[in-house]
Amino acid sequence: MSSLFVNKDSIVRKIWGNADTVLLIFAGAAAEFPLNKAVDWLYFTGRLPADPLGRLFSTVQYAQQIVFSGYDDALAAIDRITAIHKAVEANRGDKIPDAAYLDVLFMLIDYSIRSAELLGRKLNKAEKMEVFDVFHRVGSRMGLKRLPPDYEQWLVMRSAYLGSNLVRSTFTQDLLRQYKRHLGAFRYYILLQAQAIVVPARVRKLLSLPSLAIRSPILLAYKASRFLKFDKLIKALLLPAAYKIQIAGLDRA
Repeated sequence: MSSLFVNKDSIVRKIWGNADTVLLIFAGAAAEFPLNKAVDWLYFTGRLPADPLGRLFSTVQYAQQIVFSGYDDALAAIDRITAIHKAVEANRGDKIPDAAYLDVLFMLIDYSIRSAELLGRKLNKAEKMEVFDVFHRVGSRMGLKRLPPDYEQWLVMRSAYLGSNLVRSTFTQDLLRQYKRHLGAFRYYILLQAQAIVVPARVRKLLSLPSLAIRSPILLAYKASRFLKFDKLIKALLLPAAYKIQIAGLDRA
């Protein structure tokens, strides 16, 4: 039996094995994706605007596959991701900017930590470094350049990227419209509330997300629903029926 890519007792498995934290990671990524300066690459195949939720679920599921696979299977999954991107580059006759790859990797690190802390407890530095290490190894396997060597340098680079690599563009506007069209007005409203809770201030400002004044009541209400075992019913009501199977598969606890 091959060794594991992520140890069984790792905080990363706890984070990515819980549907609640994964959905919050999903919400954060759904907010930041449209602001990426290289978001035009996500439009090149036409798949993102046609099915934005499906594409985001695909990204999340690949991450889960890596986290919960044996070492060799995880490397194979990473190589498939790399091959998909290389094929898109070949079809367009151009190269996806390194910054775009790093942005996505940085999002996975950042929203993993933010979601775990919002729905659970504060992570200690060793746990945060563990989250960084897992996704750093993913980036290394993909051959990404300019990867930060450690967690401290990642904090510096993440802050810099938030300041320089995000912009509200026509692609942003279109993708937000697609979210609303696929979710419906009420579910889209709920998504905005979740995004306001989890995203960094820079993202919140660019998207004009709701005030953080609502943060505590929403978190308290949802945590109470988990305690009372109502959370599955709430998720069933709030999340699109078309994705029920994918959502159920997110919970690896």
